[in-house]
Amino acid sequence: MRKQILTIALAIMSIVTQAQTLEECQRAAEQNYPLISQYSLIEKTTELTVANLQKGWLPQLSATAQATYQSDVVSWPDEMKNMMGSMGLDMKGLKKDQYRVGLDISQMVYDGGAISSQKAIAREQGNIQMAQNEVSLYQVRKRVNEMYFALLLLDEQIVLNRDLQEQLAGNERKLESMMKRGVAAECDWQNVKAERLKVMQQGTSLASQKRMLQSMLSTFCGIEVEQAVKPAMIETGVANNRPEMRLFDSQLRLADAQEKALNSALMPKLGVFAQGYYGYPGYNMFEDMKSHSWSLNGMVGVRLTWNIGALYTRKNDKEKIALQRRLIESNREVFLFNNNLEQLQQNEEMNRYRKLMADDEEIIALRKSVRKSAESKLAHGIIDVNDLVREINQENAARVQHSVHEIEMLKQIYDNKFTTNN
Repeated sequence: MRKQILTIALAIMSIVTQAQTLEECQRAAEQNYPLISQYSLIEKTTELTVANLQKGWLPQLSATAQATYQSDVVSWPDEMKNMMGSMGLDMKGLKKDQYRVGLDISQMVYDGGAISSQKAIAREQGNIQMAQNEVSLYQVRKRVNEMYFALLLLDEQIVLNRDLQEQLAGNERKLESMMKRGVAAECDWQNVKAERLKVMQQGTSLASQKRMLQSMLSTFCGIEVEQAVKPAMIETGVANNRPEMRLFDSQLRLADAQEKALNSALMPKLGVFAQGYYGYPGYNMFEDMKSHSWSLNGMVGVRLTWNIGALYTRKNDKEKIALQRRLIESNREVFLFNNNLEQLQQNEEMNRYRKLMADDEEIIALRKSVRKSAESKLAHGIIDVNDLVREINQENAARVQHSVHEIEMLKQIYDNKFTTNN
């Protein structure tokens, strides 16, 4: 006995654990959707870009090797060469073929904020990519909503279908008993039985649709969704917290960073450098005119550069950034305008379903009363079976309509929650 109780308890726990709420399905779908992997890829790409820009502060090394042949070189005038020759000095002059192997080292000391502004731009570009990915991923919730509420509606219809089957089966048994007593015709019993079989066929179709939808939702979410849980009626918010708003903010911050980069482009840049090479000729040209041997040569210094060419395009660049800001703000206004229209439509739909649901309960109660009266009349031979079947179907239709209104009402509420992200 204890073993049987334990088995039943485990089965019930299994069913409970397989039931998934709407929020659980949405979180699972977002984690399962391939776009989720792009967050880490964007983050790593941004980190690598910033790290590469930071390396602009490291010493810059360059190695060179060259061999040249010149059409002419610096040489002594013939008078000077003759005079030095008379003094016993052999001034050969420079050779036309020249060689050098060298190394240049430079170190930035002040860059006017160029590297810092480029790092800020890279980070804001990464933030925009993150926000765009969030916008795309947010749409997953809407797709989950569509499948989840369709599954809830099927569940309601299946329950009502079973209730209808039981109701028809009960009347079928009554007619069978009446037929045996000779107070009902066999065709009446057959009529109710045929109606019950037709309803069973509808139940089979509904069950098939549910399995298909469960499979689709489970695949989309990456979890096994066996049972949908009807969400609670909630109050929807007004404030807009959609990821598109964060995308617009990120785009505006990028424009700010780009404008600061224009300022840094006008600043002078200061650096130190060192150059050295081994070759011919060296820095001592007079000595190299006497001897054609290779030598070591070096130079160190400070270099100040100031590129004022950025002034030529500065006005146009600032205007482009201003236009970019206006375009972003325009896109924000368009989004909010369409979003507000969508909220108005959803609120109107919610009000409509509230009014419909207010009448559904009364309609069901009336249809139930009429159906019970029809059952009583049939038992006394006042009406025929067709009238009873019609009343049963009308009561069931009223119950189905109530379920449809309730699920549609819930869907509008959670669609509105999706619209505002509250």
